[in-house]
Amino acid sequence: MKRIYVNEKWCLGCHLCEYYCAFANSGKDDMVKALKNITIHPRIRIEEKNAVSFAVSCRHCTEPLCVKSCITGALKAVDGVIEIDQGKCVGCYTCILACPYGAVSPSPDGVIQKCELCVQRGGSPACVTGCPNQAIVFEER
Repeated sequence: MKRIYVNEKWCLGCHLCEYYCAFANSGKDDMVKALKNITIHPRIRIEEKNAVSFAVSCRHCTEPLCVKSCITGALKAVDGVIEIDQGKCVGCYTCILACPYGAVSPSPDGVIQKCELCVQRGGSPACVTGCPNQAIVFEER
């Protein structure tokens, strides 16, 4: 299965992947109108440690602890992609505590959010296509 991989040697720490992610999940057609004057809530985030920038996003684990910990069944694996049923999520945040990678986060709606590989878009995830340095790739390894 294809997954997102990050080459931290190439990551500039520009945060463009976060903006492309937020735009892809905004449901709007114009990036400026979608993101202007708002606080973005991307499903991928850039962190920096010891002058090395790297992206944190869901790894779509084969044995996902977030899915096992979900008390309502809002998280499930579909063809290797961990998906969220927003209608079932009660915002208990058990999955946030269970994820060893810190890839699940609260959404502005009080439920959770995480990378779902832009399955609704088809093709490559928005963070991959928007990375100016090609530090983020979507491939099978």
